[in-house]
Amino acid sequence: MMIKDRIEEKLAVVFDPAHLEVVNESGNHNVPDGSETHFKVVIVSGKFEGERLINRHRRVNETLADELAGGVHALAIHTYTAADWQKRFGNAPMSPPCRRGDGAQRAQRDTGG
Repeated sequence: MMIKDRIEEKLAVVFDPAHLEVVNESGNHNVPDGSETHFKVVIVSGKFEGERLINRHRRVNETLADELAGGVHALAIHTYTAADWQKRFGNAPMSPPCRRGDGAQRAQRDTGG
């Protein structure tokens, strides 16, 4: 099982998230192609209610202790309650941006370019 999949599975079981996004950011670093060493986690969960940000991050780190002790070198953690998320981003989780953000990628795909 890929490290990304293990991270997703563990976080889903422990936090029962309303939204979970795990992004392998290894390609942005000086590591071999296909590496799974740098990740970003965005998680919205009711289990964070009443917890300070540092405690939320500690809980995520504890949940992923095996991965952090193994091959994961860096983990960017973004934790939100549903109210936090709505205040910052609105009613629904944001979709990831397109590569170019201007529709050019879709236009190229639609025209075969």
